[in-house]
Amino acid sequence: MPTLETHGARAAGRRYYQESLKGKGRFVFLLVVLLGAAACVGLVLGAADIKIRDLFALAMGETQGPRDVARAHILLAIRLPRLVLALIAGTGLAISGTVMQAVLRNPLASSYTLGVSSGAGFGAALAIGLGMGVWGGKYIVVANAFLFGMASMALVYGIARIRGAGPGMLILAGIAVNYFFSALIAVVKYMVPHDALAGIVFWLMGGLNLANWKNIAVLLPLVVVPALWLILKSPWDLNAMSSGDEVAVGLGVDPERTRIIVLTLAALITSSVVAFTGVIGFVCLVGPHMARMTIGSDHRFLLPFSCLTGALLLLLSDAAARTVIQPTELPVGIVTALLGVPFFLHLLIRSRRYWS
Repeated sequence: MPTLETHGARAAGRRYYQESLKGKGRFVFLLVVLLGAAACVGLVLGAADIKIRDLFALAMGETQGPRDVARAHILLAIRLPRLVLALIAGTGLAISGTVMQAVLRNPLASSYTLGVSSGAGFGAALAIGLGMGVWGGKYIVVANAFLFGMASMALVYGIARIRGAGPGMLILAGIAVNYFFSALIAVVKYMVPHDALAGIVFWLMGGLNLANWKNIAVLLPLVVVPALWLILKSPWDLNAMSSGDEVAVGLGVDPERTRIIVLTLAALITSSVVAFTGVIGFVCLVGPHMARMTIGSDHRFLLPFSCLTGALLLLLSDAAARTVIQPTELPVGIVTALLGVPFFLHLLIRSRRYWS
């Protein structure tokens, strides 16, 4: 029979939970505000002189004279698509890293750990350097990168399946596949002429140079649809699997089935993003941990929050890449690596604290 002490404990638990939800809501609101501010900054930064007031003038339809028309063209045709691509790519890379870390129960898991990025890089290198691709025309690089990224995930799972597709085997197989495709990229770079070699190196550095509305229309559903599925359908399963496969089975979750579905969707998102942006490092590793240190490990909140942190990280990195050495533009992959390496080292030193 419930006692007064039991009712008091339940009431205290409910109050604690409600306060926790309010705190998470405040964090989300703050991050959305920061993301909006970063978006405005990203639109005005660059070689062309555009002020914040020009954004408001364009929003109100106040364009007068050729100077205003030129500014409107720069904003709508160049900077805004680049901004949208950064948001999509940051969101996709971060959520894929989050679910990989959850199902593999490893704080250092990412698309690079499982070889997806190196597989996509090899596909792009084949198309750029040797003109070999499964799809001709202007999308040969994009199609090659996407298909080889997905193929690398299939290869990792096939190798791990031989000994039981547990988290440890998947990570070891991913490391092996990563080195394998990295070696193949080196072979292609050694074989091609210097002009093609420059193109491969530039693509592997990562960038948002393919940003236009047509490419965004192709990429958007490939990222948003699987990301929404992960956010809406998988949080409870991921929470259960974070405690181990045995606990997950006891809670009615099929670990192997969940792992296949989640890793396939994560590979789909990563391959799609990398196909249009090149290899942008550390967002899929740093973004999830930024979110986890802020909002906790409950995937009901962690998944959408990691989308925001990944988008913010890539948006700020792109703004820095365009302004550090104007008018020259750094590949955004270099900036994300420079920002991510210190955090990565910090994570290695104190990973037990953040992953507990």
